[in-house]
Amino acid sequence: MKRRFSLIVLPILIMGFFSYGQNTLSRISVEGNKFVDTSGKQLVFRGLNASDPDKLEHDGHWNKAYFEAMKSWGANIVRFPVHPSRLRTRGHEAYYKLLDQGIAWATELGLYVIIDWHSIGNLKTGLFHHEMYDTDLKETFNFWKTMSQRYGNNTTVAFFELFNEPTLYENKFGLCSWEEWKAIMEELIVVVRANGAQAIPLVAGFNWAYDLTPLKENPINAEGIGYVSHPYPQKREQPWESQWTEDWGFAAEKYPLILTEIGFCSADAPGAHIPVIGDETYGDTITNYTNSRGISYVAWVFDPNWSPMLISDWNFTPTQHGKYFKKSFEANKSN
Repeated sequence: MKRRFSLIVLPILIMGFFSYGQNTLSRISVEGNKFVDTSGKQLVFRGLNASDPDKLEHDGHWNKAYFEAMKSWGANIVRFPVHPSRLRTRGHEAYYKLLDQGIAWATELGLYVIIDWHSIGNLKTGLFHHEMYDTDLKETFNFWKTMSQRYGNNTTVAFFELFNEPTLYENKFGLCSWEEWKAIMEELIVVVRANGAQAIPLVAGFNWAYDLTPLKENPINAEGIGYVSHPYPQKREQPWESQWTEDWGFAAEKYPLILTEIGFCSADAPGAHIPVIGDETYGDTITNYTNSRGISYVAWVFDPNWSPMLISDWNFTPTQHGKYFKKSFEANKSN
């Protein structure tokens, strides 16, 4: 039985890998402050965060059914958070095969993909929020070099999120100026493009990928990129809108902006932690804010174990905030 399985599955995987350049999703590019397809039509993304593909495979849920469930909610994009520690533990080639599979399923279902280097901390000093996020400049550059060579012409892979959440954490992770961070990001973009990638690089600012205020005076010196913010409920006190505009929303007037993590949960929800504690008031505010400005967003996280959870079980039963975003996606799809 094992031999029959391997003989059947291996050719499928090989065919899937070599057919990436023949998928039917339109190439996404940047035009002014918009993401557009090859016809020039603006795309505003409404999507879902997967949990780490390695975690999902260990749980037995890195499969087409998982992607079908996300598609059924009305998502048009899925984000793959690649943790450096999980990449090293599984081994690079084995991990990349998981990405190959996920991208193939996404292509079949018409879902775009963000590949996210999911680290939290200070890449300059090498100090991070947890050992699962540990990486360094060499590993980071090598990762994006490989992603560019492997998926450079794959139109399903619309975005490369170069670093998940840069933060100095009140200088507990050391110092890094915006100018230093900017230089790292600009060099990463050079490497990505020199290695053949057409995916759009996404750049986040400090304060756990919340603060984009340095763009007002000193934006990244590169064309065709997008910017990221993660405006969870507790980043600012209510009322939020004017503070969001000051901190990151202003950028949408000039650059394409995608909130690659938003979400909320009650204080008594499993795994609840301060930044994500909120309710439908936050949901209404953030969705109205993004809808009125054409800002894309991706809700965190389509997994019953990681918080804030969009689903409560592997039957994909939505949680409180899962119900909220599912309804929001359905309303967006009908407009």
